[in-house]
Amino acid sequence: MKFICDTPDKKTWFRIETEFEALQESELMQHAVEKYFRREREKAAQSYQPSPATSYIERDIGLNDYIQRQMPVFLTLRDAEGNGLATAMLPPGGRRTVDFHIIIVGRANSDPYPSEGGAIGALAKQFGLTLDRSSCFPYA
Repeated sequence: MKFICDTPDKKTWFRIETEFEALQESELMQHAVEKYFRREREKAAQSYQPSPATSYIERDIGLNDYIQRQMPVFLTLRDAEGNGLATAMLPPGGRRTVDFHIIIVGRANSDPYPSEGGAIGALAKQFGLTLDRSSCFPYA
C-alpha cells in the first residue's frame, strides 16, 4: 500500500496497489472491492499498447505504471491500529470525469459518512474532488 494522506482525526488513507492488498481489504471490510480491483486492472492491462519499436523482452517494462495510471484509484482508510474504516474508488489519476461514479463505503457496504466524514473530507481536499455522500455512497 502507498501512503496518500493523513486526516485531522489521526487516520490515514492508503492506495491499494496489488490484487493481494485488494483481497485483504475485501476480507477485512467484508465487501467486494477485490472483484472491482481485478476487473479494472484487467481492463487497463487489455488496453496496453507497447511501442512497436520495443523488443519482445522489454515490451512489458512500462506495463505496471501504465495500469496504475489507467485504472481507478482504490483507497483504504485506516486508524492508528490499522483497523479498516472505509474503502474508496476514485477515477483514474484522482481526477473527476463525467462518466465515472466515485464510490465510498464502510464495512459490509455500510455508510462511512457519519463516522468518517472528516477523513473523507481530507481525501476530497487531497485530490481536489467533491466527495459528498449523495453522489459517492451508492446505497443511500
